[in-house]
Amino acid sequence: MTIVQVLGNVLWIILGGLVSAIGWFLAGILCCITIIGIPVGKQCFKFAQMALCPFGKVIDYGSMGSGSILLNVFWVLCCGIELALTSAVMGLLCCITIIGIPFGIQHFKFAMLALTPFGAKVRLGD
Repeated sequence: MTIVQVLGNVLWIILGGLVSAIGWFLAGILCCITIIGIPVGKQCFKFAQMALCPFGKVIDYGSMGSGSILLNVFWVLCCGIELALTSAVMGLLCCITIIGIPFGIQHFKFAMLALTPFGAKVRLGD
């Protein structure tokens, strides 16, 4: 990670990233209480990881099998649209100022992940 990515992550955490990550982590724990909710809980943990330190992370949207497609359709109908719209609006608001553009880009990355979390992998960037 570069110094700019570290600084971006520190600012992100101070300005609400930590609260968001804790919320996603707790949602993941609640979802994992039932066997049926474990796949959704795993995606909540993916969101928590992304919400904690989004700078320097890349999302790989690999090949999706039929199971991933079905789970993504279910996810989008239940909560994906709301999450994606919220992140997109926050991204637009951040992009109003030049200083907020990097944060807006991270919100857009989060919005795209909110639409298709199953089959996507979060990894460190190049």
